[in-house]
Amino acid sequence: MNYFELFGLAPDYTVDTQSLAVTYRELQKQFHPDRFATAGEGERLVALQKASEINDAFQTLKSPLRRAEYLLSLAGIELKAEQQTLRDPSFLMQQMEWREQLEDIAQSNQVEADIAEFEQTLKQSQQQLQTELEAQLSQQAYESAAVSVRKLKFMFKLQDELERLEESLLE
Repeated sequence: MNYFELFGLAPDYTVDTQSLAVTYRELQKQFHPDRFATAGEGERLVALQKASEINDAFQTLKSPLRRAEYLLSLAGIELKAEQQTLRDPSFLMQQMEWREQLEDIAQSNQVEADIAEFEQTLKQSQQQLQTELEAQLSQQAYESAAVSVRKLKFMFKLQDELERLEESLLE
């Protein structure tokens, strides 16, 4: 089943996450396995599968990155396990600069300030790219959107690395 249909939403990058959460809770109440504890084995299994599908759909739709990947998959573009590299020279240079900046933070005398600054830089870049991605998806420019998703994946991984570095340096 289409995740957007499951939640009664139009397939769009922009999602009202509050109404998504409300619908999620309603669906979970309706199909929670505990409600089927006294039912037959077949009904319990169906309820468990439906609850699992609802959870997967919710996790996908609430995450901007996963939602974009899902929208692309609906358009026939699968990015989940691909190993394609980006061919954008300016973004590759940006990646190298960010990696160097991350390495410099580890050696910095002002770790907290440098982390905050780098985090802000990443968030601004992510927001800008997400705005571009939203436009690309609404215009059905799926190949461009796929490139944007690949870039966002890198940014989110880099943000995770920054968080791990922060934990290790500030302990």
